[in-house]
Amino acid sequence: MARIMTITLNPALDLNADLQTLTPGQVNRTTATSLDAAGKGLNVARVLARLGHRVTVTGLLGEDNAAPFERLFADAGLDDSFVRIPGENRINIKIAEQGGRVTDLNGAGFQIPADALKCLEFRLAPLIPEHDVIVIGGSLPANMPPSAVAELVTMVRQAGKPVWLDTSGEALVHGLAATPDAIKPNLEELSAWAGRALTSRREVADVAARLQAQGITQVIVSLGPDGVLWFGPEGRYRSLPPPVSVLSTVCAGDTLLAGMLHGQLLPGEQRNPTQRLQFATALSAECVRHAGVGDPAAPDFTTLLDNTRVYPWPGDNNHGEMPL
Repeated sequence: MARIMTITLNPALDLNADLQTLTPGQVNRTTATSLDAAGKGLNVARVLARLGHRVTVTGLLGEDNAAPFERLFADAGLDDSFVRIPGENRINIKIAEQGGRVTDLNGAGFQIPADALKCLEFRLAPLIPEHDVIVIGGSLPANMPPSAVAELVTMVRQAGKPVWLDTSGEALVHGLAATPDAIKPNLEELSAWAGRALTSRREVADVAARLQAQGITQVIVSLGPDGVLWFGPEGRYRSLPPPVSVLSTVCAGDTLLAGMLHGQLLPGEQRNPTQRLQFATALSAECVRHAGVGDPAAPDFTTLLDNTRVYPWPGDNNHGEMPL
């Protein structure tokens, strides 16, 4: 399998709370709670490690509450190359209701020292050539300029390695300007970058075509329960997930990205684009049934896979002007 490195600049402890219905202003009783070390890059790393890849995790990590992250690295078999900095990693609260609605209360993150980015780049310089793909994921610390994402993307590209990017807001704007190889925005994030609400598949396709013309080879757009639109070198495809009971969507996008990257890293004869998108979509659907990332070893994963549909897009009965 491949060697992959994920970069997480603003990791978090996720406090996941499940309940029947959230009633603001009242005392609410949870049905389950958990406190997990997380962050987009770490979530992606966990899935890829479960799929058999050798994964290095790096980025910036607050040293004051690093212990839960270090336990995760050991338990998941991840190679730890984080740069420790003073301060605490943020705490995010994820409230998942029985009906599938999730409310996020996300912390801003630590204040980084002035030399933190340079220290990270020094750490990355010898590591990048040792890995097959680099993934940059998640938000930025409060005082880190969004141009830092572009610097990291450029650093990876100059080393001749492919880089996948999953972020949002100004970090996405700057990161896209540096032309990563692949991106995985959701519809809201892509609409924000485009400067308008994207309400049809044709509008999404037009924006994706602009990004591909810029040099971004793959644009993977997650549409939640409506599936995925994938614009890649092999063509354009749409997937529809199997019907599942939704508990939490928190790690679904990270699981989707990991599944798509895993499919690309398979030997050439196994790299069927339809099967690749089918696998990633089914794994993302498995994820939303519980807290945490998707599990490819779930007992019914084959059934989820068989009930995931993938179509060339647009097809005869799937016109681009249809609403999302």
